[in-house]
Amino acid sequence: MVRVKVCGITQPQQLEPLMDAGVDAIGLVFYDPSPRGVTVDQARTIQRAVAPYTSTVGLFVDTPVDEVNAIADAVGLDWIQFHGNESVADCQRCRRPWYKALRVRDGDDVAALVAPWQAVSTGVLLDAYVKGVPGGTGTRFNWDQIPVQRDWKLILAGGLNPSNVREAVAQTRPYAVDVSGGVESEPGIKDIQQVQAFIQEAKHDQHPNH
Repeated sequence: MVRVKVCGITQPQQLEPLMDAGVDAIGLVFYDPSPRGVTVDQARTIQRAVAPYTSTVGLFVDTPVDEVNAIADAVGLDWIQFHGNESVADCQRCRRPWYKALRVRDGDDVAALVAPWQAVSTGVLLDAYVKGVPGGTGTRFNWDQIPVQRDWKLILAGGLNPSNVREAVAQTRPYAVDVSGGVESEPGIKDIQQVQAFIQEAKHDQHPNH
């Protein structure tokens, strides 16, 4: 069954309803220019509200890996999402399980884009390329560019919302989907009803062994 990550959490009081809705993972953004960015202190407060068996993912954009490791230790992150121009060597110095986010442009050969990462990253997140913005833009890319046959775990992001996630899952058969702006009332504030609808649509008609 497809997993669902809700990224850009900023409010600890939203954790319980998010987890009740069936979220598998939450994302904390450690990137100051983002309207969803959190400090280490805010992240620790949020992390204390996370129930067992819900994963916490820290999103970083070109942060020195030593700093990533220090923040991960301070907060208690389960996973790291590298969302910038990090090299394979940079990421491999991370002391937590990690995966790489790649931004897809029109016409990109996605298989070639993923090739350097598929043997080292636990999965690969594909997001839409928007010039000057590393992610969270609410823009989708052309899912037809994703190889149907692949031997890596696809995490699909970019412009997903309750009205298109069922189609996205049916077409791309991802390991997981990642949503942020598509379930918000304003940046960093999740609309719980939209989250519930998103999860229902994402996991619709799926056999548990899928």
